[in-house]
Amino acid sequence: MTVASNLGFPRIGARRELKFALERYWSGTLNEADLVDTAKTLRARHWKRQAGRGIGHTPSGDFALYDHVLDTACMLGAIPQGYGWRDGPRDGPVALPSYFALARGSRGSEAEQAAGIAPGLPALEMTKWFDTNYHYLVPRLTPDQRFVLTENRPLAQFQEALMDLSIRTRPVLLGPVSFLMLSKTVDGSDPLDLLDRVLPVYAQVLRELAEANATWVQMDEPVMALDLTEKARIALGLAYGTLRRGPTPQILLASYFGPLGDNLRTAAMLPVAGLHLDLVRGAEQLPEVLQAVPADRWLSLGLIDGRNVWRTDLRQALGTLQSVASRRGTRNLMVAPSCSLLHVPVDLQQETKLSTDVKGWLAFAEQKLDEVATLVRGLDEGEAAIADHLAASDAAVRSRRTSPAVHRPEVQARLSAATEAMERRATPFPDRRKAQQARLALPLFPTTTIGSFPQTAEVRHARAGLAKGEVSAEAYERQIEGWIDDAVRWQEGIGLDVLVHGEFERNDMVKYFGEQLEGYAFTQHGWVQSYGSRCVAPPIIWGDVSRPKPMTVRWSAYAQSRTQRPMKGMLTGPVTMLQWSFVRDDLPRETVCRQIALAIRDEVTDLERADIHIIQVDEPAFREGLPLRHADWAGYLAWAVACFRLATSAVQDDTSIHTHMCYSEFNDIMPSIAAMDADAI
Repeated sequence: MTVASNLGFPRIGARRELKFALERYWSGTLNEADLVDTAKTLRARHWKRQAGRGIGHTPSGDFALYDHVLDTACMLGAIPQGYGWRDGPRDGPVALPSYFALARGSRGSEAEQAAGIAPGLPALEMTKWFDTNYHYLVPRLTPDQRFVLTENRPLAQFQEALMDLSIRTRPVLLGPVSFLMLSKTVDGSDPLDLLDRVLPVYAQVLRELAEANATWVQMDEPVMALDLTEKARIALGLAYGTLRRGPTPQILLASYFGPLGDNLRTAAMLPVAGLHLDLVRGAEQLPEVLQAVPADRWLSLGLIDGRNVWRTDLRQALGTLQSVASRRGTRNLMVAPSCSLLHVPVDLQQETKLSTDVKGWLAFAEQKLDEVATLVRGLDEGEAAIADHLAASDAAVRSRRTSPAVHRPEVQARLSAATEAMERRATPFPDRRKAQQARLALPLFPTTTIGSFPQTAEVRHARAGLAKGEVSAEAYERQIEGWIDDAVRWQEGIGLDVLVHGEFERNDMVKYFGEQLEGYAFTQHGWVQSYGSRCVAPPIIWGDVSRPKPMTVRWSAYAQSRTQRPMKGMLTGPVTMLQWSFVRDDLPRETVCRQIALAIRDEVTDLERADIHIIQVDEPAFREGLPLRHADWAGYLAWAVACFRLATSAVQDDTSIHTHMCYSEFNDIMPSIAAMDADAI
């Protein structure tokens, strides 16, 4: 029989229960016991919901109070000095004050002082989890790092599910090679040199799981979607060759976020019981995988998109399954999402304000698990057993494909008419610079700010009052004008040369614009974890994008009217609008980005007409869009640069285009940043 499987479930809770519990704990209004109880309640709820939906391999160990990579580092004793944990027989598990000091920095609390945590310690470095919008904490290792099992967290959660709920789960661990490659050493040495030190701890974790009668364990090695060195490939072989020697559950090696590519040969040779494939991002690899992987090896087919919110074309996915089964049979097959469902919201049924059509095209985590179970049933029992599900899927696919709201001829015609000339400023920068100096009369080193002022409690209260109907639109606008007046006077008072209006009217740098664009939808409870307690509700780009009317001109023009100094118009760029959204999957991302660029282009020209002659187009996510494989970088950078230029090149020479970039290391793409042809970066 085929196995319905899942790789991971969202931790935060359908109503962000974990977020609110964490923030109450940090503020001192929730004690540690109640925080632990909240976490246990969420785990139980998630296990029951997955098992109740027919998921035979329900994951455990995927839950973390803050971050799963941090959990792994704490489990392995990879804790820098000063954070209240010492490698010794009396220390054992990492206490919560130490855990959160690593995550957030030490704050000098009584609990930290009692735990012996030095004051003022920084948090571990945070960076992107591959090319997702999740962020993980980077373990900090020393060249002589000693690893020790502080607490077998996967075992604890496996036993919790089994004893409390009679659910036999599949424990999840971040694999040793990925753990090391995602870490950094204090001296810059290669963390892979520590492999022989960390493997005995992994072996101990697996041995204890086997003794507790765990039959499967999921070892995540997402680095297998990257360009691997020969040293890394050898490390994978050494790691799993070593781990197989002791008692261990059957190992499912999970790769995701892309195809295996040239790492397939390595993966196929590893002595593991099963291999998980991302067949959403790597569908083209399936024929080669079927040829390379032995027939007695389990294959986990990631056919459900774990990173996006669109429902699956069940008929197409079932066809893929049937094709695989015709070659290998169903004995050693699993069906799963492409990756952990950490990256999608929990439950679509909570959304009561989405249009019927759009809601019918979507699937969140719980609905995606229903799709997994449906596909398994269809493969094992035949299409007739899931006829109603197939019919509903067919109807949704057909509706989305033919909807005039999704496919708008006027948007497509405009995009088709866009030329390369529209991506170029009329004159080169040296000539533009002279025109801008003549108009703006700025000093040699002008001063300005990035743009957004603090969203104070007063600002948030006013916005909430407007949303609830407690504050009229007219009264709200008067408040915004007052805050802008204050901001202008303050900036003039301290002597800034180029002013900003403060963005008091904006809720979020993507949401504010998306709410005013056609083709975007927003959810009530579509939250996903960015890091720790930080959750975001990305907008959903469901149709062709256009701008029906100006979005920012009213406030920028008002701000300019309050000062004689130049006022910057502030916009979010097309690449960031794309990257921080759930993007439609029926068009290339480049096409969607170009539609957004044309909408931003209209706003740029309207700002210029309103006498705003410095316009900043923020692109903090520009580098985040880089594909995982270097061979694909050039293609992405070419269209990302083109989209920025399409959005910004319609202005006159004396209008200065700025861009703001952050959150990333940019040295390796500096030529592409220069090619954006902004007047100021």
